[in-house]
Amino acid sequence: MALFHRSLAVCVTLLAACSLSAAPVGAQQYPLEIEHALGTTVLAEKPERVATVAWANHEVPLALGVLPVGFAAANFGDDNGNGLLPWVEARLEALDAKPPALFDEGDGIDFEAVAASQPDVILAAYSGLSKVDYDTLSQIAPVVAYSHGPWATDCREMVRLNSAGMGMVEEGQALVEQIEAQITATAASHPDLAGKTAMFVTHLDPTNLGSISFYTDNDARVQFFHDLGLASPEVVKQNSTPGKFAGEISSELIDELNDVDILVTYGGQPLIDQLVAHPLTSRLPVVERGAIVLLGNTPLGTAANPTPMSISWLLDDYADLLSEAARK
Repeated sequence: MALFHRSLAVCVTLLAACSLSAAPVGAQQYPLEIEHALGTTVLAEKPERVATVAWANHEVPLALGVLPVGFAAANFGDDNGNGLLPWVEARLEALDAKPPALFDEGDGIDFEAVAASQPDVILAAYSGLSKVDYDTLSQIAPVVAYSHGPWATDCREMVRLNSAGMGMVEEGQALVEQIEAQITATAASHPDLAGKTAMFVTHLDPTNLGSISFYTDNDARVQFFHDLGLASPEVVKQNSTPGKFAGEISSELIDELNDVDILVTYGGQPLIDQLVAHPLTSRLPVVERGAIVLLGNTPLGTAANPTPMSISWLLDDYADLLSEAARK
């Protein structure tokens, strides 16, 4: 992934700047109440030991210079199998810190491992926690869950909720503002994306194209499109009801996707071959033009779901790939 080394350097520089600019700040008042979709979390005092579960929540404390006592091991896009994505590895090195306990969430949350880390708070603003998960974790420590629905928290809200759970609201807002500034600059340098429609399709099975599943406007991947100036096609808009992060359409209704300018999905050349050969998907204008961005089980594919530290790592290169597709 040498293509992304320059973005990785930018990522580390940005986070270092954020940690410096965030101090000093005013102290939060305790006890502190944080409302979310699964209840109200009360923190009696500023937590010292921070654990996170689910995808990428650990990036908020790391970005703000706090080493969690434990977080979920990466299970997608982990090139070297050490449970850490490259931007997380780089941040740990910048903090001169070793990885803490890594929770194996291949079969769901490892409650015993979380409890063993002895946290004062558990951050899960971006997650799919069920009420049972939430109640179980709450027996270990106060839990900060999502504000709207499972997996429907965007990067900004992830930062704001998780930083609030750490007693670092102002530091979190400073991080949000720096991320937004970088996204705005990248969007301005890619004007060919403005107004184009993009659809992020979930993993397609090349042997079974009877239906097409996609992410809605409630998903962080699609919200990232909007940040870069892209719009959603009508079928995505129609399926973006509150709390719903994915939708599906039968290939027999393929004509409803004629307004898609750019298609982003996971896969390789075999998938392209099948889309071109299939009697229905081959009729799609976006397939005919070849305006498809393919992502794999790589750090790039992982970072397309934007998180506080991955954005700086992939932003310019991802925008370049989208622009290349837009020009087709």
